[in-house]
Amino acid sequence: MSDLFLLSEDQMARISPYFPLAHGVPRVDDRRVISGIVYVIKHGLQWKDAPKDYGPHKTLYNRFIRWSRLGVFDRIFVALSGDGPKPERIMIDATHLKAHRTAASLLKKGMFPRRIGRTKGGLNSKLYTVCDGEGRPIIMLLSEGQMSDHRGARLVLDALPPAKTLIADRGYDSTPFRDALQARGIEPCIPSSRSRKIQYSYDKVLYRQRHKVENLFAKLKDWRRIATRYDRCAHTFFSSICIAATVIFWL
Repeated sequence: MSDLFLLSEDQMARISPYFPLAHGVPRVDDRRVISGIVYVIKHGLQWKDAPKDYGPHKTLYNRFIRWSRLGVFDRIFVALSGDGPKPERIMIDATHLKAHRTAASLLKKGMFPRRIGRTKGGLNSKLYTVCDGEGRPIIMLLSEGQMSDHRGARLVLDALPPAKTLIADRGYDSTPFRDALQARGIEPCIPSSRSRKIQYSYDKVLYRQRHKVENLFAKLKDWRRIATRYDRCAHTFFSSICIAATVIFWL
């Protein structure tokens, strides 16, 4: 497997405490299986096309689906991002992720939510991300593509870490959001929308740092199963995002 991706022993030591306990028959080698899952997500492969060195593709798929439903990959991302230094400066933004026709096909009523909506660009999902001053994600939220920036910002508001400043573009310029940030002791660095009669002042030099959250999205979308959504269920697609964010930024 010298030419294939393989998590190091140190990386496995950091994430293995969050794996479910094995009951009965011991699990297949965790390092090989998790590395195979990462390889499939990064390269946008169908599970059946995973390299044989990672073992049976059904093992990779079943492990990914089962642990996604248990929230294992979500917990790994939350734990590792939470162990990082407390940021004094945070940024928020969102990006659209196009849904492939296999993801957009209808599910039976009552099954898992999809978080897919229709916009002018077609069917897609929307990923809201809060990152630290280094451009590393610390909070992520998946929603329907048509959700407004204002509503997404309200949904992540309670999870924001204590920070001095929040940087965002003018899509997040709303009086309730600004007031909520200041009530938490966070100074907004947000340009005023053009419809405001009285424009708010902001630090233009500091605002230039917002490119880091855009760079974050670019790195995530380098992973083909993130840039294009193939998963019908929201929890499996969000698990793919958590895996990519963990490997890129926190391992």
